[in-house]
Amino acid sequence: MDTINKRIKFIRKDLKMSQKDFGKKIGLKANSLSDIETEKNAVTEQTLKAVCREFNISEEWLRTGQGEICKLIKTDDYSAIATIIGEKDPKAKQAIINYWKLSDSDKELFWNFIKRFMGGRED
Repeated sequence: MDTINKRIKFIRKDLKMSQKDFGKKIGLKANSLSDIETEKNAVTEQTLKAVCREFNISEEWLRTGQGEICKLIKTDDYSAIATIIGEKDPKAKQAIINYWKLSDSDKELFWNFIKRFMGGRED
């Protein structure tokens, strides 16, 4: 992965996202993302920042290929809980990962289902 374009394609494929869904997250149409991945177009600063922000990618790695792919996350309650879940309940961990990969509209459908499943309760 010697170019930023190839690293973006690697991230998308690693996340098992379509060009349409990945592009939507970073504000690009699928054909624009395709042009980036095939190196027809250069990566703009705006796109670079969006990829880093939306997918927790290290800007240094995305620009140069050096260092860690993911930004370090501060230890907080969420990180601690995620670690515990990952160690103790692999099914819950996979459910969280699958939820994270959903489109915004699918997340909304999911929460509507949960709300109905819980009998309309919001707790």
